[in-house]
Amino acid sequence: MSELLVTADERAVPVWFVTKENFVQVLDALPETQRNWIAANGFEAKAGQHLALPGTGVALGGVIFGLEAAGARHRDVFLPAKLVTVLPAGTYRFANASHDDRLATLGWLLGLYKFNRYRTSDIKALRLVVPDGIDRDEIAAIVESVTFARDLVNTPANDLGPEELALAARRLAEKHKATYRVIVGDDLLKENFPMIHAVGRASSRAPRLIDFSWGDPAHPKITLVGKGVIFDTGGLDIKPSSNMILMKKDMGGAASVLACASMIMAAGLKVRLRVLIPAVENAISGSAFRPSDILASRKGLSVEIGNTDAEGRLVLADALALADEEAPDLIVDMATLTGAARVALGPDLPPLFSRNDEVAEALLAHAAQEGDPLWRLPLWPPYDAMLDSKAADLNNAPGGGFAGSITAALFLDRFVEKASAYVHLDIYAWNPATKPGRPEGAEVMGARALYAYLKKKYG
Repeated sequence: MSELLVTADERAVPVWFVTKENFVQVLDALPETQRNWIAANGFEAKAGQHLALPGTGVALGGVIFGLEAAGARHRDVFLPAKLVTVLPAGTYRFANASHDDRLATLGWLLGLYKFNRYRTSDIKALRLVVPDGIDRDEIAAIVESVTFARDLVNTPANDLGPEELALAARRLAEKHKATYRVIVGDDLLKENFPMIHAVGRASSRAPRLIDFSWGDPAHPKITLVGKGVIFDTGGLDIKPSSNMILMKKDMGGAASVLACASMIMAAGLKVRLRVLIPAVENAISGSAFRPSDILASRKGLSVEIGNTDAEGRLVLADALALADEEAPDLIVDMATLTGAARVALGPDLPPLFSRNDEVAEALLAHAAQEGDPLWRLPLWPPYDAMLDSKAADLNNAPGGGFAGSITAALFLDRFVEKASAYVHLDIYAWNPATKPGRPEGAEVMGARALYAYLKKKYG
């Protein structure tokens, strides 16, 4: 979509952003015919309201668009992206400042996203002149990264298995000259990834661990771990059909990690980046792992299976243990891990867990600035006891139904000891309904906030 972002065009249609505070000032800058048109149409500068302005002949002379007032309780930095759903094709420019021109530009392009693999629908040719002071190349790289990840999440599991996910990661790694490796099938047992193997062995499509590294080994070590469950039946603790319909998105953590990695590599941040993705299908067959099974793990902890539908934390645990072995400066995992997170915070607001206050607070600040929201939940020590097992070191799915997102985070935290900082993001990776800049369907969550944090620290 970077071709829709142009550096200049004298014919570009001006878009005026107005609030209750600057409405009169903007009106004074417009020709009398347009002021009369605005009055005749009863435009009131309400947030999200737009009006096309007459030009010469039948040409569009401009657009006026309402934003939230300066003191509004909530301001959607992507609100200007609503325009891409209502404007005709053409080239536009921001005639005055929005609340945040960079994010308005980003939202404009992200709002044009279409998933066209199976049913082609035209992407409206709504070109935008890059506002002054905006880095066109960075915006284009972010849009490309998000589009890549959205396409992965939107692709159904019949066309995106563990192998296809690994190939997508390989193409990204090769594009940026990263070192790529993948461990497949029974080789997972030989190289001590027993839980990744156990979760994926029931599928006809072999499980695998994707592993690629980029950057100067002397730079700070940043490791991203993404849950790559390409489809989750729930295993022998099978999900009802209503809970299975969206399980193609259960690799949304892997997709978001790949999006973030793409941004980092495109920007050339001064880090040594490592990406780990356990890619599996949680299927049902005679070789499926069972409730009450006790699994070995890479870290040496034994895990009793309380529920086979809590498989994501199992594959992540082996990958996290590997990540932790080189004591990186930061490990971040992203995973569509628990329904409890959605019950607690809804689909738009992923919880963040970390014992490192400095990193957590910095990430939250960047999340707010980037319109990529996160909310911190506690790794509450008293709930550690919920993971107790009478037969093993810990249980993967505590009974009782309480604090499901927290106990999942506490489970993962057991597998990280050496890293200087560890962050877990429990994301949804899906927009249930269309909002400005966020079409219904697959979504990348947390990646832009993490990239902004790393850019500020290592840019």
